[in-house]
Amino acid sequence: MPATSELPTPSASAPTTAPTRLHPATYWAESKLAPPAAHSKQVLRASLRDLIAASAGKLTLVRAPAGFGKSTIMNQARLMLEDKGIATAWISLDRSDNDASRFCHCLDHAAYSLGLWDQQRSTPLDAALPWQQATTPYALFLDDFENVHEHTVLGIVREIIAQLPRRCYLIIGTRTLPQLGIARLRSRDMLEELDGERLRFTLEETQQFLRETSGDGVSPSLVQTLHERTEGWVAALWLASLALSRQADKAAFIERFSGSHRDIADYLAEEVVYRESPEMQDFLLKTSILRQLDASVCAALLPRLDSNALLERLNDSALFLIPLASERQAWRYHSLFSDYLKRELHARMPEEAARLHLAAASWFEAQGRPVPAIDHAFEGGDFPYGLDMLSAHAEEFLQRGRMRLLARWFASLPGGLLHERPELQMAAVWAICFTYGPWQAETMLREALQQHAGDAAIEAHADCIWPMLLAMQDRTAEGQTVGKSALQRPPTGLHFADNTLLTAMAHITTIMGQPSEARALLQAAREQSRSTSTFQHMYTETTEGLLDMQEGRLRQAAARFRLAVDSTHSLRYNHTHGNAWAGVFFAYVVYEVNQLEQAEHLLNVYLPMARDVGLPDHMILSHAMRARIAFWRGDVDTALALLTELEFVGHRRKIPRVVAAGNLERARFYTLQRNAQAAKSELLKANLPEVWARESHERMFAHETESYGLGMARWEVHFGQPTLALQRIDEQLALATHTRRQPRMHLLQLLRSMALAKQGDLTNAMAVLGQQLSALAEEGFMRLLLDEGPELGVLVRRYQALQQDKHHSSPLMQEYLARLLQAFGPLPEEPEAPSAANDAILLEALTRKEARVLTLLAEGYSNSAMAEKLFVSDSTVRTHLRNINTKLNAGNRTQAVAFARKLGLVP
Repeated sequence: MPATSELPTPSASAPTTAPTRLHPATYWAESKLAPPAAHSKQVLRASLRDLIAASAGKLTLVRAPAGFGKSTIMNQARLMLEDKGIATAWISLDRSDNDASRFCHCLDHAAYSLGLWDQQRSTPLDAALPWQQATTPYALFLDDFENVHEHTVLGIVREIIAQLPRRCYLIIGTRTLPQLGIARLRSRDMLEELDGERLRFTLEETQQFLRETSGDGVSPSLVQTLHERTEGWVAALWLASLALSRQADKAAFIERFSGSHRDIADYLAEEVVYRESPEMQDFLLKTSILRQLDASVCAALLPRLDSNALLERLNDSALFLIPLASERQAWRYHSLFSDYLKRELHARMPEEAARLHLAAASWFEAQGRPVPAIDHAFEGGDFPYGLDMLSAHAEEFLQRGRMRLLARWFASLPGGLLHERPELQMAAVWAICFTYGPWQAETMLREALQQHAGDAAIEAHADCIWPMLLAMQDRTAEGQTVGKSALQRPPTGLHFADNTLLTAMAHITTIMGQPSEARALLQAAREQSRSTSTFQHMYTETTEGLLDMQEGRLRQAAARFRLAVDSTHSLRYNHTHGNAWAGVFFAYVVYEVNQLEQAEHLLNVYLPMARDVGLPDHMILSHAMRARIAFWRGDVDTALALLTELEFVGHRRKIPRVVAAGNLERARFYTLQRNAQAAKSELLKANLPEVWARESHERMFAHETESYGLGMARWEVHFGQPTLALQRIDEQLALATHTRRQPRMHLLQLLRSMALAKQGDLTNAMAVLGQQLSALAEEGFMRLLLDEGPELGVLVRRYQALQQDKHHSSPLMQEYLARLLQAFGPLPEEPEAPSAANDAILLEALTRKEARVLTLLAEGYSNSAMAEKLFVSDSTVRTHLRNINTKLNAGNRTQAVAFARKLGLVP
């Protein structure tokens, strides 16, 4: 094998980590989990291999241009780790892995093969779990990572990195710098990097490599020249060695060897390919269009050639062919060589390239594999043929939720082709709606209606999609009006469109506060939906979950959202997993029960998707949760940056309530930081009458527990007069009761208990708090209380003490209170009566560093976050805090901030 497995790496019997425990896998899964085969002629890169083997618990990034031996050094590390008894898995990535379902399916197969996972499941939620929770060492190799750019897939990999077990390895080979938070990993010493400079061959390695591949016929001076010309580029050396073995005058060949990397690759490929027999040249060029080769598909393209014999010859000669570990004989070309061959094919035989693609399309169609068949038809330029196949399967792809696949195909079509196929034009509208958002879909729909005026099918689709488009643009009332008219007409007979109309109207009536009508529509959708429609199952379960949340049934909502996330899964079609529509809501209930790490993992996957599609409630919830998690951990900068991003998206999309939501969340943070003026300023910015006037008749999920009126009530509790706060809370409670907003009613009662306590009425404060805790404990609510900060925590602690004095206190309640107080963390002592001892005074001037620590403390930073920001240790921060407390005559950090504000030391 050459020094890089990005070039030919055949071996007849080399051991691999093929998944021996794997369930029967699809063809693509077998090939993708195949590590490169070892070869006797490769150079052992011991120092680099040992560096990877010593990187347990870190991400190892092997990043370099094509042909620098990334795969080879990774494979050497894999074999070494296996020798140490560490289980390994290898996944070769390609562009199709931007489909999250396909990537998750591969991860599950790999995890199952290592015994990390005992069942075949594949969702963004659980794909990372076996790799994070492994109790035995493993090494996961992800090769060709430059092909991956989809936010969902990157989010899953980020989750694996974030909680990589201490004795486990993650090694990524890539040509480009992946979006995995590399700078942060570097700063935390969680990254080991091997770049192109480190992967270049030394002169000694070049000498060893040429001895292995070309014998002793190359003099040291010529080796030196070749090493200088190639600058240690492994692929060029391999290609040169192939050509050298056929050169009579090796010195002349090396002397004329020059050019850029691509020029070298092209030149040497010509030197090698042109020296093969015409039959082999023909075979190489014409099979270059295939991503994977076996005798059957090659025979379909080249029926006159003995494909099996030619593949065996290529395998034996190590000519750019990489074997795939599976029971069937299968290979793939090295990507560099494949690119060259395809360019040559199109240059020499442009019409033949199209014919080959069409032959491949016909073969895949006959095999019942429509996706590669359509791909080849489009790549071959026979768009009518591809569209015919797509027409036959479009409804099924829609039913199974393969929106991104459809959107990719439609984007690849030349302009105007869809005009002659109105049914596909409408499939494109549906797909674009769920991948690029309702605005672009609306433009396409209007164009279709204009082009096909009077077309019954187009109008039927339009009737079904208009309500959803309007609702997704935050025009819910308009959507309900249009949808009611559509429901009065007979069904169109278009299964996907009819069922989506019913479910969309159920969702709209849920927002409009009509739960009975919503459930009736959902039942009708279930009765009419086909059992194979995973998309409809996701949509109906999500809407049912929203109804449960409106009524305060958190546990039932969590079960439904989980079902909705898991429903978009099919072993046959591998459609996009965890549609953001359901995923963000599931992240919300996970967040609410205080499983912050899992919620953050989900949001890494779903926030980018929600942002791209532009659904208002999803954008608000995902950004708000991420910001609250960051704030809770003391990372105030990240929290505020996320809210700034939310406002920016709101302005760009022209959705005022998204902007207002950013102001409300910022006001909440300032309130918890005891910054009354800044909190009030943000609340005034959020006071958009056109937004909050809708509250009386619309149940906007993102505002169930966060609205302008509720934000003002919170501000009054913390900074106003208790009597005025209670008056505002009573006003808000009346509105919430009228509209049956159960979670908001709970939150307002919690604020009421805080206001009563501030008024000195602890008896009634405890009574109100106790009633709410009983209801919230039953459903498992946590963040509803925790997000109100330590002042509510102090009241919960007092209530726990009262409960412990009772002889018949509920064990369930005691367990719930214990979990709550543990989650609150250290709480301040209850305020004492004012006295001269605790008046705000400054006994001694603060140093510059202490003043900086005090400012960060007032902004809500944790000790560790302050240490990181100030480049000092945690113990140094604690020393500064003790000095600050002494100089301010404060008993704790909360009191220190309060005294500092009185003295004007912090805003």
